[in-house]
Amino acid sequence: MIKEKHSNEQLPNELSTVFSELQVSKYLRKAGIRKNFGFSCAYLFQLVFSLIFHQKNWFTLVSSKKSERYPGKDTVYRLNHSKFAWRKFLLLFSAATIQKVSALTSKDRPKVLIIDDSTFDRNRSKNVELLARCFDHASLKMRFYKGFRMLTLGWSDGYTFMPVDFSLLSSKTSSINGINEEIDKRSSGYKRRSEALQSAPVQIPAMIERALSNGIEASYVLMDTWFTQQPLIQVIVEQGLDVIGMVKNAKQRYQVDGQMVSLKELYRTASPLQGKKGLLRSITPTMKNGVPVKIVFVQNRNKKSEWLAILSTDCTLFEQEIVRIYGIRWDIEVFFKTTKSLLRLQKEFQGRSYDLLISHTTIVFTRYIVLSWQNRCHSDERTLGGLFYDLCDEVNELDWAVALQQLIELLQDLLKKTNKQTQKLIKNQLSNWIAGLPNYIRAYLPNLVCES
Repeated sequence: MIKEKHSNEQLPNELSTVFSELQVSKYLRKAGIRKNFGFSCAYLFQLVFSLIFHQKNWFTLVSSKKSERYPGKDTVYRLNHSKFAWRKFLLLFSAATIQKVSALTSKDRPKVLIIDDSTFDRNRSKNVELLARCFDHASLKMRFYKGFRMLTLGWSDGYTFMPVDFSLLSSKTSSINGINEEIDKRSSGYKRRSEALQSAPVQIPAMIERALSNGIEASYVLMDTWFTQQPLIQVIVEQGLDVIGMVKNAKQRYQVDGQMVSLKELYRTASPLQGKKGLLRSITPTMKNGVPVKIVFVQNRNKKSEWLAILSTDCTLFEQEIVRIYGIRWDIEVFFKTTKSLLRLQKEFQGRSYDLLISHTTIVFTRYIVLSWQNRCHSDERTLGGLFYDLCDEVNELDWAVALQQLIELLQDLLKKTNKQTQKLIKNQLSNWIAGLPNYIRAYLPNLVCES
C-alpha cells in the first residue's frame, strides 16, 4: 500500500524534525501570528520556508499542475499583516536557539553581539513603500542604489552565528516613497516604519536592550569603523557590555597625559610591541567622554606600510585576545553573503508592501537559524546527549597505566600480522623504550612487559 502524503507536510523530513525540536509554531503563536479560520499561519510559514529547499519560488508553485492543493496567492500575501509582530517572533526564536547553542559552549569562551549593515537592493522598483536612495559605503564601487540599509544584530560564540534582530532603514532626506497612510498607527508594522526613518546609532541601543531582555548572553559588542563612535560606545558601556571595534582616523580625540590627541598622534605615542607578529603598538588612553579604552595597532595585511587600530573598552584583555575576539566579527559578513547568494534574500518576493519586506527577511533569517542549528548538531559531538557524557566519564575513570597496558597489547596484536623480521625489530625497540623509563614510572607499572 502507498501511504498518502498529507498536503500540509511541506517540509523535508530533516527540517520537519528540527521544526518540532525548536518549536517554531509555538513562537509564531506567541508573536500573535495566527488566523481564526482557513489555512493556519504555521502552515503558510512552513510553505514559504520550504520553497527554497524544493528549488521553487512562489510563482512557479502557483502556476504548476499541483497548484490546486496549495492556498491561493492572496492567502499567502495576507501573511504580511501589519499587526503580526515579526520582530518578537525572531527574538523569541533566536533566543531559544541560542540557549541551546550556549549549553554546548564553554563558559570561558567569549560570546559576542555583532552589529553591521548591508545593502537591501530594490533597483527595479518604483512604488515600494519607504523606498529610498541609499549609498553603499562598503562596496568597492562606492555606488548609489535604490532600496534599504539592512541594519542587523547577530550573536556568535566564534563557531555558530545567529541573527537576532534587524531593521530595514530608509531615509528622511533621500526617500522616494513615504509611509502608507492606511496603516494602523497602533500596529507593530507602523512602529517598524517609524524606526526605518531613524538613524542606525539611534536604533542600536534599543536592539541590544531587546536582545539582553530576552535572555541572550554576551560580553562584547563587535562593530566596524562605521559604528565605532564615542557617543554610541558610551551608551553600550552603560548597558553593561564592552565594545571591541575598529577605529578610523577621523575627528575623534583621545586624552593622554592631559592632552587631547588624534589617532595618528596616538600611534606615535604608543609603546612598540616586541616579538608579536602583526601587532605593532598598544596604548591605553581615555576617550573624550571619559571612557577608558585600550587601542591596539596592527599591520594592514593588504598594505604593510599602513596600520589599523582596534579599540576595546575592556582594558584587561591582552593585545592578542582583542584581535582574536574582533576576528569573530567576520561571521556576520559570511551571514550576509549566505542569505543573499543561497537563501534568496531580496529575490524571492517582489512585493511593494513594507510588511512583506519585513516578513520575507524574517523567514530568510529563520532559515539561517535552522541551518546553523543543524550544522552545530552534525559537527558538535556534545549534541549526542547523555551518550557523549557517559563516554567522557568512562575515559576519565580509565587508569593511565591500564590505558598504556592496553596500548601495548594492541601493538602486540598488530605485530602478529607482520613478518618475523619486522616483529623482532619493533619488539626490540619497544623493550628498549620500556627499559629507559624512570624507575618511579616502572614501579607503577609492574605488569608492563613486552613478551618475546
